[in-house]
Amino acid sequence: MSRIVLKAILGFVMRVLYRPTVEGVERIPETGPVILAGNHVTFIDSLFLSLVVKRPVYFIGKDSYVTGKGLKGRLMAWFFRSSGMIPVDRDGGRGGVAALMTGRRVLEEGHAFGIYPEGTRSPDGRLYRGRTGIARLTLMTGAPVVPFAMIGTDKVQPGGKGVPRIAKVTVRFGEPLEFSRYDGMDRDRYVLRAVTDEVMSDVMELSGQEYVDVYATKARAA
Repeated sequence: MSRIVLKAILGFVMRVLYRPTVEGVERIPETGPVILAGNHVTFIDSLFLSLVVKRPVYFIGKDSYVTGKGLKGRLMAWFFRSSGMIPVDRDGGRGGVAALMTGRRVLEEGHAFGIYPEGTRSPDGRLYRGRTGIARLTLMTGAPVVPFAMIGTDKVQPGGKGVPRIAKVTVRFGEPLEFSRYDGMDRDRYVLRAVTDEVMSDVMELSGQEYVDVYATKARAA
């Protein structure tokens, strides 16, 4: 119920203010597990994705978003959970495993799971090398991957911080990808890299971003 209320209120406001252009949303299966994999340029990307997709979309998020104290903390926790965020402790060596297993559970329950293969927001607007968790998920569950691109959200919230501005936003979805030819090979690192790169190639074509073959976390640190 909280998801429906939030989407109705926030969706109305965002549609009125931004009037996002949506292309190819009919390519998302109406039922069954599906992975929505796209670029990540600002914090507000997940809100726009949830707005334009009819099905509920679930995401992984830092557990710190829902553990705040006081009224503000409770409101933030309600907002993020209602937006489809599943809190996971991503710190430490087991953070990636927890995120992967959570995504697998969501897909095995037949839901839509949103993921940003870059692993973090782009530090400069370019598209960075994808992490292979996306490949593990599709090979473990058999869920198709629908690539998508967020275009213009970096103008709405530059740097991922501050009060959102009014700017033109386009959300573009590509053709579904399936990787049944690699059944049983979810532990082969060469297969995992090939699957990930195929997904990122489609995201690059959809977004028009320049591609950089290094991880975004390393670029940010540098």
